[in-house]
Amino acid sequence: MRLESDFNNANEFSISKFRAEFKKNIAVQNQMKYNIYTDDMVPKMALFVSKYNHCLYDLLSRYKSGELKVEIPFILSNHDDLREIAEQFDIPFYHIPVSKETKSAAEDQQLKLLAEHQVDFFVLARYMQIVSTKLISHYPNKIINIHHSFLPAFAGAKPYHAAFERGVKIIGATSHYVTEALDAGPIIEQDVTTVSHSHSIKDFIAKGRDLEKIVLSRAVKLHLKRKTMVYNNKTVIFS
Repeated sequence: MRLESDFNNANEFSISKFRAEFKKNIAVQNQMKYNIYTDDMVPKMALFVSKYNHCLYDLLSRYKSGELKVEIPFILSNHDDLREIAEQFDIPFYHIPVSKETKSAAEDQQLKLLAEHQVDFFVLARYMQIVSTKLISHYPNKIINIHHSFLPAFAGAKPYHAAFERGVKIIGATSHYVTEALDAGPIIEQDVTTVSHSHSIKDFIAKGRDLEKIVLSRAVKLHLKRKTMVYNNKTVIFS
């Protein structure tokens, strides 16, 4: 259940008193698991990126325009390529290289940064690294990922090339919460667009990136507005 309420005499309303009364008179009696938020609570969202910049630019532009009601304490990357974008938007940028040998230590650094900045959730805006259980256990259903919808049919480094070879008629993008099962977490948002024999691989890639931006931003908005609820590896989305 998701319940949104307006109260009379808003100036006299006390959230702490409301929490105490709700717990005493409703939650305890009904053995409820619940969360209570107010509109003035602004979450903190970190952005993880690698070398692709389209999702990063899109989210930062929406953030700067006021479309996303969120704080962005930092941008983190396993490469240094996108530092200039962070500087353009005046957001701290952390470069933490990741290799097979350094992955565990790198994730320790990431967790330290997330804790220091009191990050509520983070977004993999085309972060090309597998996130391990170490991070997932600290942020259950609070890590949002974006990928093309060809998985698992067109997995690998060049999914659009594979889709082009198969002559597909639609391509898509999927945003989901990250779980231990790779790219199999609860889906938040999806969309598709049509393609045809007249489109080149470049067209596929361009259309795919446009979809990725749109789908990821929608998923972030739904999460920010607390309109997602995860149950049995599925999501209930409140419109």
